[in-house]
Amino acid sequence: MSQGHRSFQAVSCDVVTCDVVTLMNFSKTILITGTSSGFGLLTAARLASHGHQVVATMRNLDKKNPLLAEVHKRGGTVDLFQLDVTDKKSIQAAVQAIVAKYHHVDVLVNNAGYGIGGFFEDLTDEEIRQQMEVNFFGVQNVTRAVVPFMRERRSGKIINTSSVAGFSTSPAFGAYNASKWALEAFSESLRYELSPWGIQVLLIEPGTYKTKIFHENARYAKKFDDPSSPYYSHSQFLKKKVLDFVDHCRKDPEKVAALVEKLIHSPHPAFRNIPDIESRMLFMLRKTLPFRLYSRFINTALFADFKD
Repeated sequence: MSQGHRSFQAVSCDVVTCDVVTLMNFSKTILITGTSSGFGLLTAARLASHGHQVVATMRNLDKKNPLLAEVHKRGGTVDLFQLDVTDKKSIQAAVQAIVAKYHHVDVLVNNAGYGIGGFFEDLTDEEIRQQMEVNFFGVQNVTRAVVPFMRERRSGKIINTSSVAGFSTSPAFGAYNASKWALEAFSESLRYELSPWGIQVLLIEPGTYKTKIFHENARYAKKFDDPSSPYYSHSQFLKKKVLDFVDHCRKDPEKVAALVEKLIHSPHPAFRNIPDIESRMLFMLRKTLPFRLYSRFINTALFADFKD
């Protein structure tokens, strides 16, 4: 082998080594819950296409095809695991398998959740408790399983998907609002508890986007469509108003996935993160207006054209 060839090889190895080191520093092992649709699916596909090791989990693996199709379209790979956030055994099995393979979890994105529509008297105890089991206790279940591994490395990020419903309520979504308000309080408290260990806890508070949560994955109280309910006319009016708004919504849900990616790479991200201008404006109104005026604003926005 000539000296010139050896020199060329040395330069090539240096370049490759630098690239590998850069990739290792850049690439994260990211566990995401609720990736069968919506924000979770888009976030998993986006991060996988940008070189991260994405561990995508969902309650029912029979619903994996839309995610796999999106990942294939964008490039990259994901690892799929069955994980039900309300089943501690499935959580432990998934987390143990993930740590055995990758030795750690850099980022946890608690995305799994749903919203149930219905006035309080139309909702059963079971429906309200299940809403809390998934949106609140489910987040705690997965977080409890992952935190020890982050704490051991004194590093990590926990990104909890909340909602504008976490700071602004509306009628017929009381159970969903309660679950998100609880999530916000838990996240804020946990942020204080884990900061000495180098673990950052963050919130994302998206507004309304056109995703399956409002159509294929929509859930309503058992009495929502019961004409004998005293809230029947209000329920039907609000359902139509919300779905009309969603159907005309032009906000791109990819922005939420992009925000997750930004938070992952930011060394000092904000605690609260609102991706869309409408929700940021609502947050400012909620903070600055006296509640009497704010509640009047909400009532007017929702019921100005209501006729009983």
